Amino acid sequence: MASTRSAWDEIVIGSGMGGMVAAAALSRLGHRVLLLEQYESLGGQTHNFSRDGFRWTAGIHYLAAMGPDQREKAILDWLTDTPIELAPMGTVYDTLHIGDAPPIQLSRPTEAQKLDLKEHFPDEGAAIEGWFQAIQAGRKALETIIRARSLPVAVGAVSKWWRRAAIRRWCERTTAEVTSELTDNPELAAAFSAQWGTFGGRPGTASFAFHASVIGSYLDSGGFYPAGGGSTIAEHLLATIRAQGGEAHAGVTVEALRMENGRVVGVTTADGEAIAADKVISNIGARETVDRLLPEGHGQQAWVDEIRALGSNICHFSLFLGFCGDIEAAGATKSNHWLYPTGETDAVWTDVSNNVPPAMFVSFASLKDPAYDPGPDRKHTGEIIAWADWSTVARWAAIPPGERGEDYHDFKSQVEAALFAQFETYFPRLAELVVFREVATPLATAAITGHTKGAFYGLDVTPKRIMSDALRMKTPIKGLYLSGQDVVSPGIPGALWGGLLCAVSIDPKMAVHLGG
Repeated sequence: MASTRSAWDEIVIGSGMGGMVAAAALSRLGHRVLLLEQYESLGGQTHNFSRDGFRWTAGIHYLAAMGPDQREKAILDWLTDTPIELAPMGTVYDTLHIGDAPPIQLSRPTEAQKLDLKEHFPDEGAAIEGWFQAIQAGRKALETIIRARSLPVAVGAVSKWWRRAAIRRWCERTTAEVTSELTDNPELAAAFSAQWGTFGGRPGTASFAFHASVIGSYLDSGGFYPAGGGSTIAEHLLATIRAQGGEAHAGVTVEALRMENGRVVGVTTADGEAIAADKVISNIGARETVDRLLPEGHGQQAWVDEIRALGSNICHFSLFLGFCGDIEAAGATKSNHWLYPTGETDAVWTDVSNNVPPAMFVSFASLKDPAYDPGPDRKHTGEIIAWADWSTVARWAAIPPGERGEDYHDFKSQVEAALFAQFETYFPRLAELVVFREVATPLATAAITGHTKGAFYGLDVTPKRIMSDALRMKTPIKGLYLSGQDVVSPGIPGALWGGLLCAVSIDPKMAVHLGG
């Protein structure tokens, strides 16, 4: 890697949303930042890729809190020289298919969604009102925890103590515990929890505060999609970094942190290059940081052990679809679709030989993207996601790609057939328009993102994680900081806030740009 500087203010490892935002925010404040990415493309889960004239974004299906008057959009505009165009998905952003019940459309704003649910469940008005009150309370409780992580330890501890009752009620209980307290109607409980795949928090194990924060973020303005796909976000943020004298390089693997006298002073790459910096920000995940980057003698084993005690989030299979024809007439929508054929929402695919994924998510990105040109052949794209357990692919994890044998090829074919069969059941007319299919397994996620066990959402979102003091932006190792979704919450918006609050931890002047 050819760098123009001998030393940097900060080196950011990992170019996902949290890394790019931290780097762009610090660049805006005059810092000189070097951003390093081990994959061949910059942008993490925001990067686009193409096959046979079709284009998809790796990890963005919709974004929340990006309305013209919302704080996150204002901050994103401040981070970039020109605003990123984020197109609204419309009134309805999610459609739930729970067992044999009629589909439930979830719309914005909050009052409209309350009416949606009360129309389906006319005898459950009190439970529905209670649910939305719980969402607001849960969001505030998580905000307290996250804010405390970016503050000095003593100040953060006082903040959490002041709201300890709310933290116990909403952070230390699971989504399933909260829903069961509100209703004994299994279909309504399923509707309350159905969108858990947005952040990977299974209802029976996830802290309700995470569920409330992520699901609640769509209620005001619904969902948005970046015009031009996710790569547009990366292009704008990377331009900010470079304009301030920073650099961003793909295909550079950081092998270890460099430490002197108990302090991080830079990194060493896999090519043996030593790069100096005043501070290092890791955006590759908390566990990945302690497992892969720390040198011997770092002196913070208790911190490492606490992070290693936190489990990994779910993994997933994806089936990327290419269509030719009028997909809207055939049933495609801007709204995403959550499919639960048995009616059970707290389920992941553990036995592929069963051939029936218990939970699927279907999205049609080309309909959401105003910059997408289907051309005369009316080429459109879609994606099917099935939430899964790592055990489904674990036996091939240690084998390099291309050497996994015929049984792995047969396994992928089985996965593809099972996903498409379920898609065909729900969208028979759309299935007839499919001209391209490509399946991706959790092994691809692990290779591209580096996440342990293909857990693209990072650490599991349990009460144990939310209460952990190990996930602070400023680590106990001097000069080392954490960014991204592990220090806030899973997904692109959580990673954005992880990057912003990491920047605050380094340069308090950033706080004035957070709008409260």
